[in-house]
Amino acid sequence: MSREESNKLRYTIAFIAEFARKYGLGERQAHNYMRRFKGMEYLSDYYDVLHTQSFDDAIESMAVICHRNGGRLNPSAL
Repeated sequence: MSREESNKLRYTIAFIAEFARKYGLGERQAHNYMRRFKGMEYLSDYYDVLHTQSFDDAIESMAVICHRNGGRLNPSAL
């Protein structure tokens, strides 16, 4: 595994944990939610931008993306 792939994986794990904490979910629930509502795809596609933002800003963006794709978590609940 390259260094870049390792960094991306560590960021993704940390991101899922922070998203779960913000929304009071288990990490598995958060991952499943983001996968179901295209958040994991968004995280992969826009990693280069997201990892330069604060977790709060990136989580807000993720919540909006998931909400637009049918997720029921309220993005403004942050």
